[in-house]
Amino acid sequence: MTPSLSPFPAGPLGGDPLDPGVLAIALVSEHASPLAALGGVDAGGQNVHVACLAGALADRGHRVTVYTRRDTSDLPCRVELRDGVEVHHVPAGPAEPLPKDALLPHMGEFGRYLARSWRTRAPDLVHSHYWMSGLAALRATRERGLPLLHTYHALGTVKKRHQRLADTSPPERIPGETEIGLGCDRVIATCRDEAVELARMGIPPHKVGIVPCGVDTDRFTPKGPAAPRGPLPHRLLQLGRLVPRKGAAVTVAALARLPGTELLVVGGRSAD
Repeated sequence: MTPSLSPFPAGPLGGDPLDPGVLAIALVSEHASPLAALGGVDAGGQNVHVACLAGALADRGHRVTVYTRRDTSDLPCRVELRDGVEVHHVPAGPAEPLPKDALLPHMGEFGRYLARSWRTRAPDLVHSHYWMSGLAALRATRERGLPLLHTYHALGTVKKRHQRLADTSPPERIPGETEIGLGCDRVIATCRDEAVELARMGIPPHKVGIVPCGVDTDRFTPKGPAAPRGPLPHRLLQLGRLVPRKGAAVTVAALARLPGTELLVVGGRSAD
């Protein structure tokens, strides 16, 4: 039998002792479930990112569990998203939808649940997404001695700089993001600007790697169904949730400077 190279014991979540290349990976995404309907106020790019990352890891043979907050009372504890990927609903706070900026008081409960779950079912690796997930995962991984990677998806310093009074983040956000960056084993930034911002926050550059967000070129191609065009020769596309920070007002202002152009806005929940 080939011995496992993982420092953590194999078990229901542990790596395969017969194949040390197979890892059990925990993705922590407290408000952005890969099962959520896209287009809501707090359901967008992070949900897609986590779902696609989980699927890509499973395609490479790893076993992935996504931990997200239970926001409906009738949700089952576990749901199989696809082969190799399971979504685990964590009881933290009321089982009802809450704005993500209201979730911080429940992250202690979230982290304690993770730590209890991992006492006998330890993953090989934990990857947290967004700052509140990072706080919950940081506490649990410290208790269990597990390696932690973190992806911020957005930074409080940037949001505060650009949104100013419109920023609804709790005051604990920026100190919390700094604590995560200093306490985790590795930060995965999605662009160079984010890496620069993290350095300004005091996160050591050697802890930060850049992995740009990708595009599924099998799904997004020049060929395929297209929305019918109007009589104008050019089209301007605004794609994103219909919230002010996504910049729809900038697109509308740009339209005034683009003669012969129609504007197509795609975003938000469907009518049903």
